Amino acid sequence: MSSLRTAAILFTLLFALTGLAYPAAVLLAAGTAFPFQAHGSLVVAPDGRVTGSLLVGQVSTLPRYFQGRPSSTAGAPYNGAGSGGSNLGPTNPALLQDVELRVQALQERGISGPVPSDLVMASGSGLDPHLSLEAALLQVPVVAGARSIPEDQLRERVLSLAVYPAIPFSGPYVNVAALNRELDRWQGGDGNGFPGSS
Repeated sequence: MSSLRTAAILFTLLFALTGLAYPAAVLLAAGTAFPFQAHGSLVVAPDGRVTGSLLVGQVSTLPRYFQGRPSSTAGAPYNGAGSGGSNLGPTNPALLQDVELRVQALQERGISGPVPSDLVMASGSGLDPHLSLEAALLQVPVVAGARSIPEDQLRERVLSLAVYPAIPFSGPYVNVAALNRELDRWQGGDGNGFPGSS
């Protein structure tokens, strides 16, 4: 009985400490120190509507916006309720056809030359808002032309938002959602909406 009592007391104390007190302390500290990130990095429109998150990719087919990674989520692109990849293997004809169609769409948009894989292949989650710096810079001429701004200025803006990770085998990347938002702000918009396809 003594051993059971000791075990029950230890279990209760550890549960209260690691299951309640510690998570509550972390939540409180994160909410105080980083309120924007702790609440999902939500983007709010001027009318108060939540229009997206900087942690989730977005559909941006207009030429004035940078295009992110393709999404293979169920139902609709970047569907947080149906996160997941296509699960198609590298030799699957359906995947090869999808890639060919995406390359063709990029060419119709005015993007030429070798295409980085992240512009034509979805991420495992289908929600990734990040794009390699190489893939973002490849789109600079198209976006600069659509916005009527010099390419070198836009290139500098993209480079200023690039993240260079400490992990040596991982190259620099850009958050496309943040980049598109920043471009709208830079050109006089509020930057609180997300680019759409219409």
